[in-house]
Amino acid sequence: MKTTEIAQSSNSKWLMFGRDNEKPNKIIDTNQYMLVAGQRALLMDPGGIELFAPMLGAVLRHASVEHITDIFASHQDPDIISSLGLWDQALPNAKLHSPWLWEGFIRHFGMNNIEYVAVPDEGGTIDLGSHSVEMVPAHYLHSSGNFHIYDPSCKLLMSGDVGAALEDVDAPLYVDNFEQHIPKMKGFHQRWMPSNAAKLDWINRVRKLDIEIMAPQHGRIFTGENVGKFLDWFEALDVGTAIK
Repeated sequence: MKTTEIAQSSNSKWLMFGRDNEKPNKIIDTNQYMLVAGQRALLMDPGGIELFAPMLGAVLRHASVEHITDIFASHQDPDIISSLGLWDQALPNAKLHSPWLWEGFIRHFGMNNIEYVAVPDEGGTIDLGSHSVEMVPAHYLHSSGNFHIYDPSCKLLMSGDVGAALEDVDAPLYVDNFEQHIPKMKGFHQRWMPSNAAKLDWINRVRKLDIEIMAPQHGRIFTGENVGKFLDWFEALDVGTAIK
């Protein structure tokens, strides 16, 4: 599993874990993220159970077990949080920040030690002491209870399934040519994003944020002008096409 530092501020750094050539062939490739700030770390959408061993080995190179105090799960999908039962053993004193709507479902992955912090629909903040991030509502994109993480210091939005593209594990990490990247995203967004109203609400919300990096759960990371290009493209895209 590859580890890449994708952003930093005076007291923090963002790491992306993914592009795992040793993952099972029929498991989609996912991007996992960790924010390290001082003596604390926030692990975000830590992955499926099949990836736990390489993920644990990767994150421990950058933060000790004692320093990983918080976990974030944007929604209930197994590809981002089915490893919870194993993290529950590795990080018994951590807190899991996740939508209130999905607590009864997410606990099926195993939670005996980690504390569940239910996030209300309007979102909130995760305070890491020297650093804090915002949980931005992204409901129905694609989950009915869903959040993204915005770090104003690094001007980074961890955007979950929004911006996702299903690609090979050897694909580049960053979007270089936006127009050539569109075919890799279009079908996914039209089928998995069910609501144009929810899409527009999210776009209006994130346009108010200062974003230089948009880091989705699958595929490549958007930087610079490609962030705005994605928002313009997504705004014009008709989604929820399976019911037509």
